[in-house]
Amino acid sequence: MKQLLPAVALALGLLVAGQPAARAEGGEQLMSSGSNVRDQASLQRGAKLFFNYCVGCHSLKYMRYSRIADDLGLTEQQVMQNLNFTGAKFDDPVISHMPAEDATKWFGKDPPDLSLEVSAKGADWVYTYLNTFYLDPKSPIGWNNTTLPNAAMPFPLWELQGQQTAVMKPGTDEVEKLDLAHPGKLTPAQYQQTSRDLVNFLEYVSEPAALQRHDYGVWVVLFLALFTLLAYFLKKEYWKDVH
Repeated sequence: MKQLLPAVALALGLLVAGQPAARAEGGEQLMSSGSNVRDQASLQRGAKLFFNYCVGCHSLKYMRYSRIADDLGLTEQQVMQNLNFTGAKFDDPVISHMPAEDATKWFGKDPPDLSLEVSAKGADWVYTYLNTFYLDPKSPIGWNNTTLPNAAMPFPLWELQGQQTAVMKPGTDEVEKLDLAHPGKLTPAQYQQTSRDLVNFLEYVSEPAALQRHDYGVWVVLFLALFTLLAYFLKKEYWKDVH
């Protein structure tokens, strides 16, 4: 009985294990994304956001359109009509059609593939990053970010969130807080949900098998619990005549 308990604890630990902790470059506390890859409606909204605002620059080279359809409960027709803007085939990987040389000329570097972005930095980091862009007239692209200062990426979701401006700490170049100077199409609460949907989708992309792994995990824990119970009664039966 005692020898079986560590196995059950290990299985439970693997199921609830979260992502590695991460912090913004400036060391400030990250915002909680509240991500949930089991929320299929959120994943569908996040996919729509990615393909409308991100795929022009960023690829998902480890993800195929057909896999997205299977995992997100979408038909081939829905994916090809609403998510495929590059002329790719249904079984092709998600590749941006922006030429690398043009991207380097415009942004100073080729935009990174986002297949493993959440795995590398964590959902909270990506969520905080999407919520901390601000107008910066000193920046070549007109934008800056408190989570990743001097990022080369302009803010693609500014029409939704609006335009934030930075309030600096007195006598320093350090950002004290961000103010929403010009509201966007969404309220702050709506934008937070929107950015959460996008993070959910990118978290799913980072580990598509997590959807199946979570389902299998429940059955594994139930099996271990049942096996532990049977082993306990078997032990009692074997040892009942031992004094």
